[in-house]
Amino acid sequence: MSKGHTIPLLHFARLLLLRHNTAVTVFTTPKNRPFVAHSLHGTGASIVTLLFPTTTDIPAGVESTDELPSISLFHKFAYSTEAMQPHFEHALQHTLPRPNFMVTDGFLWWTLQSATKFSVPRFVYYGISCYSNCILREVLRSGILGGPQPNDELVELTRFPWIKICKEDIESEFKNRDPNSVVYQFNMKVISATAISYGMVVNSFYELEHVFVDYLNNESSPKSWCVGPFCIAEPASKIYAQSGQL
Repeated sequence: MSKGHTIPLLHFARLLLLRHNTAVTVFTTPKNRPFVAHSLHGTGASIVTLLFPTTTDIPAGVESTDELPSISLFHKFAYSTEAMQPHFEHALQHTLPRPNFMVTDGFLWWTLQSATKFSVPRFVYYGISCYSNCILREVLRSGILGGPQPNDELVELTRFPWIKICKEDIESEFKNRDPNSVVYQFNMKVISATAISYGMVVNSFYELEHVFVDYLNNESSPKSWCVGPFCIAEPASKIYAQSGQL
């Protein structure tokens, strides 16, 4: 979806490859393949290219969110990826060895259907910490966004009283409560698919944010698996080179 999500997942691929007898296959698109191939150069990872769909909603040649002329096109871009599902499933069906699990971007909700079809556990990746996930969940649960407080007034979170937040801290798409809007329907697809996925892969480690990891695993689903930091598997020279693309 974006380099901010892709780079950590490529680090994770390297981390998996450190385990003996582990095969990793990365699915990408034609314009993103060179970046993926360069990042995984010298590893045993396989790369499968899926054609990116052509649509009038997205400028031709745009295959990642960092290439969008405006972030307002994000939801149209995300919806357009669903057209890749048949090609993804065909490639998945013929992938050898048979996948034990898949990790897909949280915004690619439709990959859960493919995973279920072939009985492959799906893990979700969002690129955010357990802390961020907890804050967003508590804000939505508490009803702060619809409360009478001014937009800039700090409000204490009930479950985390040492944390205060105001409405202005939350992205506008989470304030949209119109069930007929594209944003609301997209969020529901993503959230619903995430909730019934096998797990969530987090680029963090338990000791760093154990309070928030425990909260998520006790109060929500799917289970969060802190298997980071992913970058420890990446050569330092490459990390510095990629730092400007996050």
